[in-house]
Amino acid sequence: MFNLTMPEEIKAFEQMLIKLERGEISMDDFKKFRLNNGTYGIRNSDDTHMMRIKCPLGVVNSDQLEAVAEVTEKFAPPKLAHVTTRQAFQIHRVKRSDVPKVLSILAQSGLTTREACGNTVRNVTASPYAGVDPTELFDVTPYAEVVMKYFLRNPLNQDLPRKFKIAFEGSQTKDYARLPIHDIGALAAVQKVDGKEVRGFKIYLGGGLGSHPISAVLLEPFTPVDLLLPTCEAAVRIHNRLGNRKNRSRARMKFLLEEWGEEKFRQTILAERTSVLLTRAGTAYRDFDITEEKAPAVSAKGEKVSSPEFEKWIKTNAFKQKQNGFYTVQIRCPLGDLTPAQLRGLAQIARKYCGGRLRTTITQNMVLRWVKEDLLGLVFKELQAIKLAFDGAEHFVDITRCPGSDTCNLAITKSRGLAQALDELFNNGLSEMSHDTDIDVKISGCPNSCGQHHIASLGFYGTARQVNGKLVPHYEMMVGGGTVHEKATFGQSAIRIPARRIPEAVKYLVSVYKKERQTGETFQAYAHRLGPKAMGEKLAQFTTLDAFDQKPETYQDWTEEAPFKLQVGKGECAA
Repeated sequence: MFNLTMPEEIKAFEQMLIKLERGEISMDDFKKFRLNNGTYGIRNSDDTHMMRIKCPLGVVNSDQLEAVAEVTEKFAPPKLAHVTTRQAFQIHRVKRSDVPKVLSILAQSGLTTREACGNTVRNVTASPYAGVDPTELFDVTPYAEVVMKYFLRNPLNQDLPRKFKIAFEGSQTKDYARLPIHDIGALAAVQKVDGKEVRGFKIYLGGGLGSHPISAVLLEPFTPVDLLLPTCEAAVRIHNRLGNRKNRSRARMKFLLEEWGEEKFRQTILAERTSVLLTRAGTAYRDFDITEEKAPAVSAKGEKVSSPEFEKWIKTNAFKQKQNGFYTVQIRCPLGDLTPAQLRGLAQIARKYCGGRLRTTITQNMVLRWVKEDLLGLVFKELQAIKLAFDGAEHFVDITRCPGSDTCNLAITKSRGLAQALDELFNNGLSEMSHDTDIDVKISGCPNSCGQHHIASLGFYGTARQVNGKLVPHYEMMVGGGTVHEKATFGQSAIRIPARRIPEAVKYLVSVYKKERQTGETFQAYAHRLGPKAMGEKLAQFTTLDAFDQKPETYQDWTEEAPFKLQVGKGECAA
């Protein structure tokens, strides 16, 4: 496990707070500092924050989960830790004066918030199945670790034009890491050189979501591992030097790709890599520790469990590792949220059955690896005890969502509330479809795609419009999105529907899909065959509302009892 903390950073935060209180630094100066230390501003507050806790590559251990539980319980009034789409944790409404206390508790377990936010290289992500996936070419973990450690606190990385995202994938059949939506996406590859098998990567560059999504492009057919870090540094250098610093909305590296075109973009990165190779950076971290992860020593004895619930859970949440006799279990976390009690429970389960090792996922779930086959029943029972034995991980029922307007300055709608409403729908009207794997739902509270709605087969983002003379929260429905290793297909807008009518629209759309789909046709393929316009026409009946005096609640947002107000502030983390 990683220990990436530096105690002096906590002292520096304390000193910055003192200077801010004395008026020795401006709020803008403090803002840049706190962002680089993983501390965001939140909606309707000047002195409370969202803190983002990095889990590099999604790797986390039991001690660290307990530290997250402690800070969530003591300092975050919602008392929920949210798993993010970058394999990190977020806690909300932390008082500014408590931030150093949070940092100190996290540091004792090896966790840091450094560069989880701001114009930096963000948390490096990787497939949560790296090292155990039967479909992987090799374990990408050690290579991702080197890249992560190289850029953490690197002076090059402290004031980029905008944030920079890197992901690694080893599987040759599935894009768990969503490579093409990243500034750098590295896919494991091998090539024969002089009769020997050489490890390397296919490196995709220039991807990103936001309100203007762009798919990454392949840099070159094969990049050997000794050129991995120089290639990454070259891309960050180009972004740092040539990225747009005047217009923040066009400052991501993807806009250089769009402006220059693929060929100039590739040649510029390759030329910069040549320069990197002539400097000290070109020789850094050439040696990779590729020691394979070993199975933990576990003394627990198996127990036979037989029930319909267990069988359903095994079918959707567990798969055989490439190591014989072991399983990986994905734990579905509804809404991506975990209570302190659940975090502590997971920590104990991981200690008992997995050597204290876990990983987070970009689908806002948790993963237990190295579970012996005969212990799956016990793991299931212990997950039941902490209310985390939900089946359907990475199925239709498993919804990804951003925090929405509960805390985010940029959000228009309460995406968490809609996710709750849809989750309830699976228990009341869509239960027979809840375990479909060809429909995935992702929700963002605004167009910026923090909930990754662009790459969902069924995505939603928050907006607003007038209905019967009242401003009403709506969602734009996007259909047909997804990724494969080499390309992202972005969902197309089908229709705009009032927030309170989304569940019935989804229920109706699924029923139509079941009737009209062709043999073997996925929802994404169905959406492409119909086209967004035709799909929108099927849902036109859900765009209207009854008169306000008859059903005033339908003019409100989910989980909101007051009239809807459009309140959009200045964002700090738009994609």
